Amino acid sequence: MSDNVARRGFLVGGLGGAALLVSGCTSNEPAAAPSSAAPAPAPAASGNDQPGTKVVIGFSAPAADHGWIAAIAKNAEAAAKQYSDVEFKPVEPTNDINQQISAVESLIAAKVNALVILPNDGQQLNQVALQATAAGIPVINLDRVFPDKLAYRTWIGGDNYGMGVAAGHFIGKQLKDKGVTNPVIVEIQGIATLPLTQDRSKGFADALKTYNFSVTAKQDAKFTVETGNQVATSLLQAHKKIDALWNHDDDQGVGVLAAIKEANRNEFIMVGGAGSLNAMKEIQSGTSVLKATVTYSPTMASSAIKLARLIAQEKRMSDLVENSVPQSITLASETITKENVEKYLALGFES
Repeated sequence: MSDNVARRGFLVGGLGGAALLVSGCTSNEPAAAPSSAAPAPAPAASGNDQPGTKVVIGFSAPAADHGWIAAIAKNAEAAAKQYSDVEFKPVEPTNDINQQISAVESLIAAKVNALVILPNDGQQLNQVALQATAAGIPVINLDRVFPDKLAYRTWIGGDNYGMGVAAGHFIGKQLKDKGVTNPVIVEIQGIATLPLTQDRSKGFADALKTYNFSVTAKQDAKFTVETGNQVATSLLQAHKKIDALWNHDDDQGVGVLAAIKEANRNEFIMVGGAGSLNAMKEIQSGTSVLKATVTYSPTMASSAIKLARLIAQEKRMSDLVENSVPQSITLASETITKENVEKYLALGFES
């Protein structure tokens, strides 16, 4: 979830030296044991992954009460373990704003070399991030953005608008290819008041517009399985025929899919959001209404740790000409379908 509350972008190659950013679910995203271990990021092509100056990287994120957030913490820890010159110093995850502020203050007092922060709320943690920066500690802002650019050295996160665009183009093309006109298109959002959700919805509407389509009905489901189930049940009852459904979040999608199966509905295509392993397996089966999911991957946390190490050691991204790490990195949102799902399975997270 980004802002930014959720989800999801993939990174190929190590940011330690050769950072090639592509996407991959989103706040808010491993082949052998995806539910218990984070995928090990690939080593960099340059010498940047060779041991350098010892650095301590502090890490703070919300409580892991959501599959995507849980994967964020796992990915960060897995990336840190790659380096003998990194001491990973996480603080207790929490959804309490004041507790997160106190935890970050403890990392500032410990004089860590870099801080990776996924704030519960960028606005409310902006001041403590400014404190870290004033203390000479570079802050790597993960996903939910601090409003003050002076509060962070580098931001890395997913593309919420791009998620909507990817979902809109998949649905638009599918319906056009089938010759569908005036389709009934339903949208299940996360939390409607969040900027990230609004960005996703705008991208979706903009993409659909290029096919002369529009959203028939939309409702938010609060990023929870239970509410996803309730909202989907209500929408299915209200619309006896649906052509396409976009669900913003694969975690809440567990409830959405359960409602669809309970209603015995299969006349429409569904697209998910984030890139969870559950969603990928549904897509892979070929028997589900879920035909695709658009990525917002928690692997961005691995990238954030790599960026923190580079910045703390005053290194650069070797595939770039510039001498320092960029100030902002937005990961693209890719579309996972039955045709390409195999290459994404190792990056999936358990809902």
